[in-house]
Amino acid sequence: MRGIHDWSGQTVLDIGCGTGFHLPRFAADAARVIGVEPHPPLLRQARQRVSELAGPIEVLRGTAQALPLPPSSVDVVHARWAYFFGPGCESGLTELARVLRRGGTAFVIDNDATRSTFGSWFRRALPAYDPAAVERFWARQGWHHVPLDIRWEHPDRESFESVVRIEFAPEVAEAALAEHPGNSVDYAVNLLWRTY
Repeated sequence: MRGIHDWSGQTVLDIGCGTGFHLPRFAADAARVIGVEPHPPLLRQARQRVSELAGPIEVLRGTAQALPLPPSSVDVVHARWAYFFGPGCESGLTELARVLRRGGTAFVIDNDATRSTFGSWFRRALPAYDPAAVERFWARQGWHHVPLDIRWEHPDRESFESVVRIEFAPEVAEAALAEHPGNSVDYAVNLLWRTY
């Protein structure tokens, strides 16, 4: 992401920031960091995570479809698995265009269901998901697409199993765990980006 748009000295918005995991990383270089999260328990955790960090960091309650920010107020937007984009998410993309300054860049990191072991689990969990339709959607919207191969690495099998069980319904999780030993899994994602 930084190679596409360096956020040093700029305003960064993390949509669906969850517990605020990425906020400190952005805050190390950005002039201002804003996290937006709709779920109150995660919102509280994100605020706690950044409460002792230096610099202007705030966490606001809101959604991708109704960002609590004025027009042309951010330089970089980051959304990682926070809002499963594709057909039907047009209102969220309209909000990106509204809050980004001219020359600002939006980044979306999403699952690639066409590759990797995790991708096969994702397809099993959502058999109606159409990756080709999602890819066409992004292309029509003028976004760039960079496929990335990453891994989930956990310190032990117990933590790996607990995360798989959070991500998937019980029948999918148990089948995946039965066929996959160890405490890591290959995971394909798409980095999607557009400069406005």
